[in-house]
Amino acid sequence: MTKKQQQSTGMNASERKAVFSLAGIYALRMMGLFMILPVFSMFAHDLPDATPWLIGLAIGIYGLTQAIFQIPYGMLSDRIGRKPVIVMGLLIFAAGSVVAASADSLLVIVFGRALQGAGAIAATVMALTADLTREENRLSAMAIIGMSIGLAFTASLVLGPVLDQWIGVQGIFWLTALLSVMAIAGVIWVVPTPVKSTFHRDAMTAPQQLGVVLKNPQLLRLDMGVFLLHMMLTATFVVLPLELRDSVHLAAESHWTVYLPVMLLSLTIMVPFVVIAEKKRKMRQVFGAAILTLAMAECVFMLLSDSLAGMVFGLFVFFVAFNVLEATLPSLVAKMSQPDLKGTAMGAFSSSQFIGAFFGGMAGGWLYGAFGVTVVFGFCTILAMLWFSLAITMQNPRYLSSHLINVGEVDEVSARHLVTELTAVTGVAEAVVVVEDGIAYLKVDLHALDREALKRFSAIPA
Repeated sequence: MTKKQQQSTGMNASERKAVFSLAGIYALRMMGLFMILPVFSMFAHDLPDATPWLIGLAIGIYGLTQAIFQIPYGMLSDRIGRKPVIVMGLLIFAAGSVVAASADSLLVIVFGRALQGAGAIAATVMALTADLTREENRLSAMAIIGMSIGLAFTASLVLGPVLDQWIGVQGIFWLTALLSVMAIAGVIWVVPTPVKSTFHRDAMTAPQQLGVVLKNPQLLRLDMGVFLLHMMLTATFVVLPLELRDSVHLAAESHWTVYLPVMLLSLTIMVPFVVIAEKKRKMRQVFGAAILTLAMAECVFMLLSDSLAGMVFGLFVFFVAFNVLEATLPSLVAKMSQPDLKGTAMGAFSSSQFIGAFFGGMAGGWLYGAFGVTVVFGFCTILAMLWFSLAITMQNPRYLSSHLINVGEVDEVSARHLVTELTAVTGVAEAVVVVEDGIAYLKVDLHALDREALKRFSAIPA
């Protein structure tokens, strides 16, 4: 392949600028949501109206408003443009941060956190990414944004305790408001403006297709899985920082010394498991083992909560499993959804994740107040085992990847002929040509795919 051909198959300068700037904006917002996770329960106990249930609600309520608003915001962006909706969402998020930073009661912080979640720009950021990238680069663009989210979450757990020592939890809220303003500046002056915005079935939710997605038992298992995963995460972090401080007697300002090595090591260890799942086609085995590992971690928290070594080991095991599942779940959704329903399937999946965080906060807070810390960890163990019982009935996934081709203007007859021709190409398992989009949505086996044969179907010259 010539140098010119290699360049044509990768992102151009405009696409790289769009993807990395949007990934940064998404990451800043995620850090704003998650930096309080490892420190908030310790801070909130000193507020005058603090109750365990309200603490859990404050941690998780962003998930409810995020789930409610993300799809409507995506639809609104189809009408008024992506950038105005993203700026509006970031302003709402900043307002929620200011409310929480200024609050002198936990109830007001709950309202602030709900406002933070209401700045639900996730779906719109994905839509803008799709507007600004060519079909053949879409998967790479989404993968970069996905990695930025993972890195932001990891950084949040480490930075939260460090920043708490320097500026306190209220200072963290002020910082998240500042980060939002910086993100707005990035949207206005750094992110390219698309020539036009269109609906992208691979990146956006089609409300009329939600019924089809929600009737798919395999996708429902995955939606339930991410719901339970984030329910466990949020419930665990309602009480785990308190255990590190009160049972293990680790000063709050030293918690980062646990999170930093645990997160770095767990990220390193999880990579081989993800490779085995994808490359060795052992997805179901790795997936099930990771769920059981989550249950083991919760048992360690439950039985060794008075031991620093035990808690550090439990955290390491938890985050190895969590990171494996965070990487494999979206991959499974993409594999099990129909070619033209991927965006809708991911929308339902994302909403399930946020709702799980909401219920995890509420359940963790209530159980902690009513029965104590041990019961919270026991409850999470039961959730993991319930998830495992659902996961073992999952079908083996087809190891297929999504692939898009811009086929230009076609009519219904031409579209049917195209489907026949496309599915005859080596490595193409499924093809759906949507006339109004001018796009062929494919499921392909990357190991067998005849890429040269596919090029002749593209309406855009290589």
